[in-house]
Amino acid sequence: MAGAGREELGMEVMKPLIDEEDSDGISDEEQENTFLPVKTHYQLENEEGITFIQTLTHLLKGNIGTGLLGLPLAIKNAGIVVGPISLVFIGVISVHCMHILVRCSHSLCQRMKKSSLGYSDTVSCAMEVGPLTALQKRASWGRYVVDFFLVITQLGFCGVYVVFLAENVKQVHEGFLESKIAPMNINATGSSSEKRNTDLRIYMLCFLPFLVLLVFIRDLKSLSLLSLLANLSMAVSLVIIYQYIVRDLADPRKLPPVVGWKKYPLFFGTAVFAFEGIGVVLPLENRMKDSARFPQALNIGMAIVMALYISLATLGYMRFGDEVKGSITLNLPQDKWLYQSVKILYSFGIFVTYSIQFYVPAEILTPVVTSRVRQKWKLLSELVVRALLVCSTCAVAVLIPRLDLVISFVGAVSSSTLGLILPPLVEILTFYKENLSLLTIFKDVFIAVVGFVGFLTGTYVTVEEIIYPASTVLANATGSFPTDVNATDLVVGLK
Repeated sequence: MAGAGREELGMEVMKPLIDEEDSDGISDEEQENTFLPVKTHYQLENEEGITFIQTLTHLLKGNIGTGLLGLPLAIKNAGIVVGPISLVFIGVISVHCMHILVRCSHSLCQRMKKSSLGYSDTVSCAMEVGPLTALQKRASWGRYVVDFFLVITQLGFCGVYVVFLAENVKQVHEGFLESKIAPMNINATGSSSEKRNTDLRIYMLCFLPFLVLLVFIRDLKSLSLLSLLANLSMAVSLVIIYQYIVRDLADPRKLPPVVGWKKYPLFFGTAVFAFEGIGVVLPLENRMKDSARFPQALNIGMAIVMALYISLATLGYMRFGDEVKGSITLNLPQDKWLYQSVKILYSFGIFVTYSIQFYVPAEILTPVVTSRVRQKWKLLSELVVRALLVCSTCAVAVLIPRLDLVISFVGAVSSSTLGLILPPLVEILTFYKENLSLLTIFKDVFIAVVGFVGFLTGTYVTVEEIIYPASTVLANATGSFPTDVNATDLVVGLK
């Protein structure tokens, strides 16, 4: 029952844009009547509210995913010294931007006399009260921009999940199960070898019908038990991963302290992707019983996340060195059931999480289609849209079958926009009348510039690696391919 309650809360967290729309039809007079004191008006009406511990749990759940497992490779792209330091820097900036978003939402709620604001409405209201007439006239664009990048981000996460599932299931199936059958088929060695070389994209297509059926479950409360099991399986997997990587750590002095700046944008994209929880910050704050304690929950939760990120990233790179892959699970031994079970458990967790990440883009895009069809066709049209969206995430995975590049691309394009570029600009627009200090303005501009430069360089380098992967595929390939040349052709076949 507790698991079901947590999942119900998770559902509310995963629809930050849907609830915002409901407040737009309220008249100014009604908003005046429902306007509450600053310390309590952020909790949504007719909601019980969530506790401090539940808020902390959702913060952890919203930030820990596949990005965590890709951080050891990110450290490789930055260096054993520069990588962890940069990870701390990006983490601190990301958390600061989360606090900025909360503070701006508080101020705008008071000024606009609204009970709560989500991310997209916060940006829209900030443009409305800003100093530039051009922005005031186009305030609604702010909502569209945030909605667009939220859709791209969430569908990007789903695309990453498809690659992750295919990579790990491929290793389990071909590296473990078939290796046990091989001795029984000694006379068929050649055909067995061909089976082990099955194209990664075949596994992605095999997952497609199951993912479509999964997202046809429109009420995520039905997945409450599965979600609880998924969280437990991912937690157990992380414990096993830690106990393996702490063995036989390499001397960090033998690893490069700094890597060429050509690779650093790949690190940036992966690191920003890992801090993927800014979309759940305002919905959590809006639902917390004692919202005054939310900054404390945010600091504690993100401190735990950063400690987990830095430790796993650094230890993972020290353990596997240049052999580290796009997901550290792919470096685990393929001949021991315990470590193969890690891949199965984490893959199960990611499979269930797919439906949760899919919820936001589905709820934003499906009404656009269903509002244009007759009532009797609404359900069918919604299911068709959901199926097409799943196919789009699978298509991205098929076209870019490298986990590290998909993570870096999504991080550079959308996560940097939502997590680093927009929050500081919103702060300037929101508080410009309150005589912002030059230091605050400089700080906000600096953060936005860092995010924008990361957006440009990360996108450029990632796209370049996607188009011309031959020079780096052997170093960064995440699949469990044999060492022969034909196997690598599976990855560089897009060229």
